[in-house]
Amino acid sequence: MRTTIDKILQAANGRIHQWAVVEVKDIEFSEEVGAACRANYCGNYNKSWMCPPHVGTLEELKSRYTAYRYAFVFTTRHEVEDSFDIEGMFAARLVHDEVEDLIRPCLPENAPVLGAGGCNVCKKCAYPEPCRFPEKAKSSVEACGINVVSLAKTAKINYTNGENTVTYFSVVFLNCK
Repeated sequence: MRTTIDKILQAANGRIHQWAVVEVKDIEFSEEVGAACRANYCGNYNKSWMCPPHVGTLEELKSRYTAYRYAFVFTTRHEVEDSFDIEGMFAARLVHDEVEDLIRPCLPENAPVLGAGGCNVCKKCAYPEPCRFPEKAKSSVEACGINVVSLAKTAKINYTNGENTVTYFSVVFLNCK
């Protein structure tokens, strides 16, 4: 596994703020997170193939991801003007997505990546038509029922990184020995 982690870190070129490898069995899949999705707080519920209810039930998601032994969890940290700087947060999210794009080529084949926020491969999801880019599409950590606050504690990674910053999380599932 060390080789895979080294490749990821090299590909990220210093753009990862913090990272850890955790055992997937220690990741909390939470019904409360799913309830937040169903309440449509972000506005994507039932509007994207990569968001609930289309990603599967909590039981299906937990079964899918606990089939992997390890998860590489990483964050990027970004300065923003203040806690209301939505434009800055959106721009930071795009930078985080770039890091995911940098590491994808060095991941084992079919290693699932869960990112920050909903899928943004397309400006507008094709839903209910078939996904145009299923090989690039991705769900968010939260859309898959993972409690990010708990994940941060498990990984010993900061959930927040100070005033006027935003921190984004991604998870890569691995079966490395």
